[in-house]
Amino acid sequence: MAFISLPQIGIRDILDILVVAYFLYIVLMWIKDTRTWALLKGVVIILVVAILSYVLQLHTVWWIISNTITVGTIVLIVVFQPELRRALEQIGRGRIFNSLLNAGDADEGELTDDAINGLAKACMHMSKCKTGALIVIEQDTKLGDVERTGIPIDAVITSQLLINIFEKNTPLHDGAVIVRNNRVSAATCFLPLSDSMEISKDLGTRHRAAIGLSEVTDAIVLVVSEETGNVSYVRNGKIKRGLDMELIKKILTATRKKKRSEIKMSIWKGKRKDE
Repeated sequence: MAFISLPQIGIRDILDILVVAYFLYIVLMWIKDTRTWALLKGVVIILVVAILSYVLQLHTVWWIISNTITVGTIVLIVVFQPELRRALEQIGRGRIFNSLLNAGDADEGELTDDAINGLAKACMHMSKCKTGALIVIEQDTKLGDVERTGIPIDAVITSQLLINIFEKNTPLHDGAVIVRNNRVSAATCFLPLSDSMEISKDLGTRHRAAIGLSEVTDAIVLVVSEETGNVSYVRNGKIKRGLDMELIKKILTATRKKKRSEIKMSIWKGKRKDE
């Protein structure tokens, strides 16, 4: 009596399956809120048609699909180049790697209480006056290329400085301010605009620029609307609108504590490995 021989599954096979499943999950989570999701559904339909044409011996359909797959792959890479670039940038600025690489710079880069108070006061003052503002707070991803599009400032963060920079009809009011190491490093900087179709039509160019930068970096962006005076917080492509002074302070303080805990955790893990 013949028995079916089943392959033995070892630890490496299980690990291999888990790694592939994890990466598939990450890819699906990344594309589910982008236009790539519609593309994926189209690709699945084409694959189903290709399999059916092969099984049912539909030679003409199979020939057309098989000969267009190669060209189609190149076309997809060209069309979705921004999404592919964004995916690679997100991998490059992963928390684990950045925590390990920037552990020594944690204290230098985090916002002080004075800086947080200055940012909150400036935003609320400009909100009352309906003065448009765009403030970018650098995190782990370096913003040197963005900074070079503006004018160097290199001054300590104060509410008076920020208010003067964004005052209407002044030379520095147009564009974004870059904050690094508790200092205003540059002003009048240009930010990349988001091409997302999910952004509300109520939001203008200033908000679209804030979202665009947050999609490709881990920067925190504070936006003051010139039309409504509303203050918004933008990070990782998501926007939170209608902030008051206390909420601004709470968000910035929570971000600082979270970053500090991540760095401590990475250092602790490193020490454990050394032991």
